Amino acid sequence: MMGLVSVRDSKHLIAGVALAALLFVPNVGVQADPIRIESGLISGTVVDEESGVRAYKGIPFAAPPVGELRWKPPQPANPWEGVRACTEFGPACSQTDRLGMYGLKLPKTSEDCLHLNVWTAAGSGDDKRPVMVWIHGGGYISGWSSQPSYDGEAFARKGVVLVTINYRLGPFGFFGHPLLSKESEQNVSGNYGMLDQIAALRWVQRNIAAFGGDPDCVTIFGESAGAGSVSFLCLSPLSKGLFHRAITESGSVIWNMTHLRRASPRGESVEATGERLAAMLVGEAAGDVIGALRAIPSDELLAKANPGLGISGNEESIGFGPAVDGWILPDYPAILYQKGMQHDVPLLAGTNADEGTLFTMQTPYKTVEEYRDSMRKLWRQHADDILGLYPAETPDQIRSAMSRYIADSWFVGPTRAMIRAMENVSSRAYLYHFTRVQETGMLKGFGAFHASEIAYVFNTSGSFSGSPEQASETDRRLADGMITYWTQFAKTGDPNVNGLPEWPAYETASDKHLELGDTIRVGSGLHKEACDELDRIMADAFTDLTGP
Repeated sequence: MMGLVSVRDSKHLIAGVALAALLFVPNVGVQADPIRIESGLISGTVVDEESGVRAYKGIPFAAPPVGELRWKPPQPANPWEGVRACTEFGPACSQTDRLGMYGLKLPKTSEDCLHLNVWTAAGSGDDKRPVMVWIHGGGYISGWSSQPSYDGEAFARKGVVLVTINYRLGPFGFFGHPLLSKESEQNVSGNYGMLDQIAALRWVQRNIAAFGGDPDCVTIFGESAGAGSVSFLCLSPLSKGLFHRAITESGSVIWNMTHLRRASPRGESVEATGERLAAMLVGEAAGDVIGALRAIPSDELLAKANPGLGISGNEESIGFGPAVDGWILPDYPAILYQKGMQHDVPLLAGTNADEGTLFTMQTPYKTVEEYRDSMRKLWRQHADDILGLYPAETPDQIRSAMSRYIADSWFVGPTRAMIRAMENVSSRAYLYHFTRVQETGMLKGFGAFHASEIAYVFNTSGSFSGSPEQASETDRRLADGMITYWTQFAKTGDPNVNGLPEWPAYETASDKHLELGDTIRVGSGLHKEACDELDRIMADAFTDLTGP
């Protein structure tokens, strides 16, 4: 396994190693005393003098995946001499400016993107504080670890060592091809972004003690594609033992049916997509296809690959994301969860009330027939069932139907299916539904939209209100409650804590969840009718794939 060091052999390689105690520095913004990680000495920045929060930004956790290392498993980070100033975020993975429509300014991008960031307020390397590792979303084609709403200061104040990571995206992280598979000792390709995440988690095991973190108390959490990544990691044999709790916010791969070599209800195989893209990029007559592909400049590769989300099934863009390959992911997620083959760790999972509203901004349909044709392409023999759940009789009804369809089939349904499958293991699971509607900001009017819970989880009040001064008392109270639930779960595997409403563990029979909104209260039967029907449809789909 190239670049993936065994956790059992090196789990505590530098546990407790630090050049000096992590002493507070008098002035905010100056460099904190250096600490030693496996690659060398690093310095960070004092974020808050009173609490002692320090940030270490842009730490390489693997070698730059460029040149001959494009489409190779991540390799160990290159060591350095002297003290490396980790005071600025590293570049985001090369990507298009897709998130600009949501008000996010794209930072510097590069294929050399395998960096992570750490926030800590630990007084010494021996503190053994719980660790939380955040995996960003963005449909596996966009996003980065240093978005403003991912600031880790509030988590560090809560006694957590917070880590945010980058990973390869789009055609850099999820491009598969038969010739790439042939290069691999495992005869696989395409899941490089997932290998990056695993490499980052192994880096945490080997290095987090130097920041005062406990490698035996690690929680992975993420939103959207980050949540899908978490649910993927909960199934991968390669990630076993690297974390001890999991949180998914608006995402799951349980109904992900992409396969490395076999066509599926989602379409062609990853290798078939790769062959099609390679022919478009370098032609079929190239003598060294992979060499020619690796020589293509990143901007050109990105432009020609044209990565997209595949919302309608009619786009010319190419979808990228994790796939069943028999090694990193042994089988279809739904089958693995059904067999209880997920890692037996506590799970906290949930969705937002208006998950689909943002995505309808990209809905291309002008007529009802276009909408229906798209559903037929996506759902084939199950299209009439889907159209029955989400009917549109006039063009004015399409956006509402699409919003509800996306919310249920992408988020609520898969999350419920995943959390119900936790009854096949011994660990408890907790379900939430976020309903708080933002009162200010450029996305006012989209309801409790996709990703709107993040600012509350991180308690970055400026992100949900425009500025900290504009945050309402309701927003502050909800954010305090959510970060408290999340950090308590990271510490103990149970989110319940004195001073907040009781959060019942999930049981299929009662189907209870915790509503996180203007008030915090228990509810039940979330989108039950639609989710029951989607469960039935997906069961049929997997019967088609695997036989009786």
